[in-house]
Amino acid sequence: MDVFYEKVLRPILFKQDPETMHELALKVWQVSAAIPPLRAAMEMVNLVRTQKPIKLFGLQFPNQIGLAAGFDKDARCWRAAPAFGFGHVEIGTITRHKQAGNPKPRIFRYPSEEAVVNSCGFPNEGAEAIAKRLEKCPPKSKRIAPLGINIGKSKITPLDEAASDYVFSFNTLADYADFFTINVSSPNTPELRRLQGADYLPELLGEIRKANLDRAKKLGEPKIPIILKIAPDLTFREIDAILSILFELEFDGICATNTTISRPIDGMEQNGGLSGAPLAKMSLDIVKYISKATNGKLPIIGVGGVVNTEQAGRLANAGASLIQVYTGLVYRGPFFARTLANALKWRYSDWV
Repeated sequence: MDVFYEKVLRPILFKQDPETMHELALKVWQVSAAIPPLRAAMEMVNLVRTQKPIKLFGLQFPNQIGLAAGFDKDARCWRAAPAFGFGHVEIGTITRHKQAGNPKPRIFRYPSEEAVVNSCGFPNEGAEAIAKRLEKCPPKSKRIAPLGINIGKSKITPLDEAASDYVFSFNTLADYADFFTINVSSPNTPELRRLQGADYLPELLGEIRKANLDRAKKLGEPKIPIILKIAPDLTFREIDAILSILFELEFDGICATNTTISRPIDGMEQNGGLSGAPLAKMSLDIVKYISKATNGKLPIIGVGGVVNTEQAGRLANAGASLIQVYTGLVYRGPFFARTLANALKWRYSDWV
């Protein structure tokens, strides 16, 4: 199927507007999610399961491969993720306030480099509207693959009010999340990346942690696992400072990395975050660094540049417990997760 997609379907699809094709993909997933017999049949064929479930953050994952945030921004079709081979899925990024995102066009393909540049800016329906949609879905106990909810700052919210913005979204969506990812690293919301620094991050994560603990105490439930998603453009010294905060506040993990504002290849003039193959080395180097710096004690979700099985294997060998993809689907097709999950059954020592 991957070869058919690359040789036959992709050339046709790439003649169309990227965001239009994204909406088409969402509709296909929605159909798959809405028809239980179809969804179950696809899961039987495509969902690769490890011999023993992967246990992380107190959750169980059927395989290592997840769908990164950005595909299903409004929780419209995430239930179809296992039908396409994914062992977990992140929805969002979701903000407190509904927002349209940045002006279109805002997604650009670079096929010769297997890359995408996007400047979407968190378009989504807002936390309350998405929570109402999630109310209609099966409870956590019925899920085959864990659901992560990725939350970010609304564009209209000043930086010094960011903590209350994130806490509102956390409280609104907490009943539906198996885990949360805190997005402070997108390059497409003005000044958002400043939240990764010492002036804002301790307070921000501290307030989210307090909300999590307060909820757990009130309901008599375990706290929800929370991870932080960082940018690939940080220095190792900046990463060290972030890791210190995560350990101090007892956060559950880190997601490395988001898209990059750098342009390692000439000719990519569009503003926004770069993803795909050119990001591979940056994300791998950061995953390696975090794993070594923490002696493997902080779980890592590796994401960035996964457009083939080799890169997925390198991230796993570097210390990533889970791997996420998004741009890889654009270049390898809708069942790329199945290919990766099958490949990760084998050891990758010869690829390091």
